[in-house]
Amino acid sequence: MNIAKIHALFLKCKSISIDTRKIQPNSFFVAIKGDNFDANTFANEALEKGASYVVIDNADYYIDERTVLVKDSLQTLQALAQYHRNYLKLPIIALTGSNGKTTTKELIHAVLSTKYRTKATVGNLNNHIGVPLTLLSFTSETEIGIVEMGANHKKEIEFLCELAQPDYGYITNFGKAHLEGFGGVLGVVEGKSEMYDYLGKFAKLAFVNLEDSVQVEKTKSLKHYTFGINKSNANVVILDVKADPFVCIDYAGLSLKTHLIGLYNANNINAAIAIGNYFEVSKEDIKKALEGYIPENNRSQLITKGTNQIILDAYNANPSSMAVAIENFKQLDNANKIAILGDMFELGGESLKEHAAVVASLANQKSIVCHFVGADFFANSLKNENFHFHPSFNDLSAYLKTEKIENSTLLIKGSRGMALERTLEII
Repeated sequence: MNIAKIHALFLKCKSISIDTRKIQPNSFFVAIKGDNFDANTFANEALEKGASYVVIDNADYYIDERTVLVKDSLQTLQALAQYHRNYLKLPIIALTGSNGKTTTKELIHAVLSTKYRTKATVGNLNNHIGVPLTLLSFTSETEIGIVEMGANHKKEIEFLCELAQPDYGYITNFGKAHLEGFGGVLGVVEGKSEMYDYLGKFAKLAFVNLEDSVQVEKTKSLKHYTFGINKSNANVVILDVKADPFVCIDYAGLSLKTHLIGLYNANNINAAIAIGNYFEVSKEDIKKALEGYIPENNRSQLITKGTNQIILDAYNANPSSMAVAIENFKQLDNANKIAILGDMFELGGESLKEHAAVVASLANQKSIVCHFVGADFFANSLKNENFHFHPSFNDLSAYLKTEKIENSTLLIKGSRGMALERTLEII
């Protein structure tokens, strides 16, 4: 069965699913093999739970005319998404970057939704499976689609751009993330810039942060729309940015006070302002959207627990995001500051060096008690009256249960695999 016919079946359904645990009535189920399972085995279960059609790539699990047998289910999902994108022909904004992708996506979505019927990537479903699912979530009623793209190796952004075919693109930054897959920082720049390559090839528009010299250099030959802090040559000029700890921004005569913590979130907010401005969202609606956005999912959340204020930024971490979070924490004029920092993953051969750099960045300060958690931080243990090194979360947990933390400000940050949000259950 060709893609056009498969697409016709898809349009008869209300939703798409790759997980039988989330099957909805009249859904379109695609059986994708995982590392430890074969979803073809769930085809009959999907139909029993309400799926109207199932796509499989193993003939042994063919059931009846509701079964679509293909050569490769994953490739079919991707081809279907690309076909659907061309079928809808709606404007799509794509974004990638080392840090801040999901927060920026959510902010852009909040701003544009005040004027347009907008749909965006749910959570961080931003890979070779998540992007197709995002594209297939768009409908004829969607006026603007926002697609987050993640990557941990070269050519991945290129592939995702070929699927989504964005009309607009934004790269949040180039940092030390997924160094193992990209082969170093230069590889990160090259890999993320595949979005610029696509935009240039098809004469599409890039949103550019003039504060980032790499972005400026990479987009000189592209169609672009710019923003910057007191940059007179920018299309959108941000007048002032400060954090107390919430980010406050002055823009075009308006003062915005957001629920986002730390100056490192300012560029995420500024990008949403610029994109909103480009799409002619009113200043008042931009302000309302940004002030109403409340972060969740362990991203830059300010939580009060007892007498303690906690900055929870435990969704992910890499050397770049860790550095700006620590710098922001240093600048807070608070007493009794405690940093709980977990290992950063996917750094390859640079891992021990990058963890050592984080430790060194805190060695000379006296105002923060630091708890370093994980094997790579533990391997860089050094004597310091304010430092505590814990080889695992269990060791941290055992230590904290003997301590009474009160009237303190805490920063909790680490890679997703460290799951440092568990600390909240102990404090």
